[in-house]
Amino acid sequence: MPVKTYKPTSPGRRGATGHSFEEITKSKPERALLAKKTSKGGRNVRGKVTVRHRGGGHPQRMRLVDFRRNKHEIPAKVAGIEYDPGRTAYLALLHYADGEKRYILAPLGLKVGATVVSGPNVDIQLGNCLPLANIPTGTIIHNIEMKEGRGGQMVRSAGGGAQLNAKEGEFAQIRLPSGEIRLIRQTCYATIGQLGNVDHGNVKFGKAGRKRHKGIRPTVRGSAMTPRDHPHGGGEGRQPVGMPSPKSPWGKPTLGKKTRRNKATNKYVLRSRGEKRR
Repeated sequence: MPVKTYKPTSPGRRGATGHSFEEITKSKPERALLAKKTSKGGRNVRGKVTVRHRGGGHPQRMRLVDFRRNKHEIPAKVAGIEYDPGRTAYLALLHYADGEKRYILAPLGLKVGATVVSGPNVDIQLGNCLPLANIPTGTIIHNIEMKEGRGGQMVRSAGGGAQLNAKEGEFAQIRLPSGEIRLIRQTCYATIGQLGNVDHGNVKFGKAGRKRHKGIRPTVRGSAMTPRDHPHGGGEGRQPVGMPSPKSPWGKPTLGKKTRRNKATNKYVLRSRGEKRR
């Protein structure tokens, strides 16, 4: 999907780009599939800010997305492609043969009127969902389960697509968009195709207001603060960050510091995203 540019009618418009929404075919969401979304402003149950730079933004309503795809062997017709304010990928509204309606993540190239189905014995077609054991190697997939029946948890953002590299024993090797190669059980389900809205990362906001509309508050550089507020602060004039490494506001190293704590699943990661290819 191409990115549209604006006429420089103001300094904020100069250099700003936006989505052309060519893939969108339906403007109003399905009311039965909406839920209330409340903003916490990055605060926990005690009112303490645990995630900085959150707050404000345009009011939104959540779309109830079917990540499990557990209506097996029931064909569904694509009624429309919609925008979701809560995620980067677009949604496809499905009308099942039994009358139920559900949202799924819309893969790139899925057209209105197409038929999709999920199950262990369905065809390898765009939008179909089936176990990794029945998907040929080399296929591009998304919405991948990490545990059977839990629903897709990986590769759900705009333009995302993983590749099924190999299958051996009860596991399959998946190459994720980050470059990580991970083992997933072949009984887990995945959806065929790459997600749409590929040019999402190429959009330039152009002004601070568009960030505020999305609920993102300003971020102040540590070097612009005082020493009591940040380890990078203080000094006459501009100073380098210094050694041994950049720090967080609480003095913790941030550049290259490993933050992964789940040692129990390290055996499933064949190559981490930070490793260089040999």
